[in-house]
This record gives sequence, C-alpha cells and structure tokens, in this order.
Amino acid sequence: MDAENTRDDNIEGKESRGISRKTLLKAALIAPAAPLLFGAPALARNAQGTGQLLDPTPFCDDGDDPTIAQTEGPYFKPNSPLRSTLTGPGVPLTVSGYVFGRSCQPIANALLDFWQADTNGAYDNTGYTFRGHQFSDAQGAFKLTTIVPGLYPGRTRHIHVKVQAPNRPVLTTQLYFPNEPRNNTDTIFHPSLLMNVRTVGSGREASFDFVLNIIGTPSPSPTPTTTPPPSGTWRAGASYRAGDQVTYANLTYRCLQAHTAYAGWEPPNVPALWQRV
Repeated sequence: MDAENTRDDNIEGKESRGISRKTLLKAALIAPAAPLLFGAPALARNAQGTGQLLDPTPFCDDGDDPTIAQTEGPYFKPNSPLRSTLTGPGVPLTVSGYVFGRSCQPIANALLDFWQADTNGAYDNTGYTFRGHQFSDAQGAFKLTTIVPGLYPGRTRHIHVKVQAPNRPVLTTQLYFPNEPRNNTDTIFHPSLLMNVRTVGSGREASFDFVLNIIGTPSPSPTPTTTPPPSGTWRAGASYRAGDQVTYANLTYRCLQAHTAYAGWEPPNVPALWQRV
C-alpha cells in the first residue's frame, strides 16, 4: 500500500527536467540561513507554474526500504480526535503548508493525522494529548497548532504524520527541525523532511509542503456512472464517530477515526478511516 509514495530514482536522475525539488533542497540546506530562519528547505509551492514534476515526500527511513517500525514508530494510536489544535505546556508552534500531487496541483480533503511527544519527550499512550487529525481545505492547505516536541533517548526532535489523498495509499512520515544536534546521529532522520522554522515572539512558526506520488489531481468524487451506488447505511455528508458501524456493498465496517464523510471516501477506499469487520 505504501509503495506508491516511495521515490522514483529514474525521475530524480533526469536532469533535463530542470532543477528538482531535491536539488533545491540541497542548495537551501548549505546556503546561509536568512534572519530568524533555522535553515530554509525548498517548499513545493514555489514550483507552481514551472511545469516540472515534484519529488514525492519520502518516507523517513534509514536508506533501506521503508518499514512500519521506522516510519510509524511504537506510539501511533488510531481514533485520534478531529482537531487542528493540540494544547499543552511548551513552546508554541504552528505548522502550516499544503498537500500537492506530483504536478504541483493542490489536493483537497487529504487526511492528515498528527501525533508527537510533549515538551518532556513523553507520548500520551492512554489518552489523545498531542494527537489529532484534520483534512486539507479546498486549496490543499492545512495548519496545525501545537508545541515544539521534547527530546527523548535515541531520537532527534520530530513530529509524526500520516497523509492520505482520497482513494489513495497512506503516506506515513515524520517532520524534522533544522539545526538540531541529534539530526546528525538519528538513523531515521531524513533531510528532505526538514521544515522551514522561524522564531516569532515566544513561539515558532514552521512550514512544510507534502508531495504525494500522484500525477494529476485526485477527485474527491467518483467518476459519474449510470450504475447505482452499492446499498448500505454509509452516506456521504454524514458525521461518524470512532466505533460507529456502517454497511457498504453488503459488508460491515467500523469507523476508526471521527470524520465527516465525503463522496470518494467510501469505506473500502480509506482504510485509515474504516476497518472491515
């Protein structure tokens, strides 16, 4: 399922396509930082209008084939609340950006599920503190209000996230902070996942654009057809809570995460939201 978001080395190697996002990123990492900026990785939105294909956001791994243990880690919990603000003590942080396809077309209604450690480097494994999911808006934009996560043994500072476009596989990855000493020793760290971060007052503002391995713009609505939709209790536009059960095409599904249903997000299409029972 995750293979669709892995890198295409053949595409990356075609210099004739122009300067790639990867090349821009490397240049930004070695260039002097602008005032108030902790490094300045290239943002995918800057390539709009160039006609070039973007590199998909990579899974964070150690250079080998990505695995669940490295990309997701041991602290993921399904059924996170639908919310874009994660509250708690710590240095305030906002993370904003866009979800794009390879052609730099924004992806609306993409699911983004975030989870992270608190300011002391601890995860809430009994509740849902510093856990929440949201959907990108019509322009593909998202915004997370949280705190700067703390450090814990063996890892650099990071935020976990799962991203899924309608009817597409889930991308599981992590976002990193520039100029962290542990970036050099963390075997999971990937420089392409560095956020742009700057100091604003007593807090931080970060930005990052996700690029999913999708050519063109996925539609949240299914292709029109004269065939009637499968029977069942699932309905587009309905609000579902974790644990709710619906039927679709004579099969029963359990809701994993609270959400409002969209056409194109039918239970068989979004395993991040529905589990067959």
